[in-house]
Amino acid sequence: QVQVAESGGGLVQAGGSLKLSCTGSGLSFGAYAMAWFRQAPGKEREGVSVAIRSGGEVYADSVKGRFTISRDNAKNTLYLQMNILKPEDTAMYYCAAGFFGGWSFNTRDYNYWGQGTQVTVSS
Repeated sequence: QVQVAESGGGLVQAGGSLKLSCTGSGLSFGAYAMAWFRQAPGKEREGVSVAIRSGGEVYADSVKGRFTISRDNAKNTLYLQMNILKPEDTAMYYCAAGFFGGWSFNTRDYNYWGQGTQVTVSS
């Protein structure tokens, strides 16, 4: 049984930092593209960043230079370091695993999803 679980969300002031973690179980973690998505109330889920299974990272323009994605395949864990947070970063953040090479911000390409962790940035 595959499980993906996020942690690390919370309330932070604008300009602050948070680090999200995502742990996978029941899957060959290193064989998956691992991604972070987010969804704000009333908006569609959008891609934030992808850690490509062969190495390399992709970022949405809105977070480039502020967020850093990383993965530790030995620990089956994905991370998202978020710095210089803005109120518009407020959303539920989801971790997703996709069994493919390369990268994608299409939610339909991902096989497994976590339940999400809430990030709220106050102004």
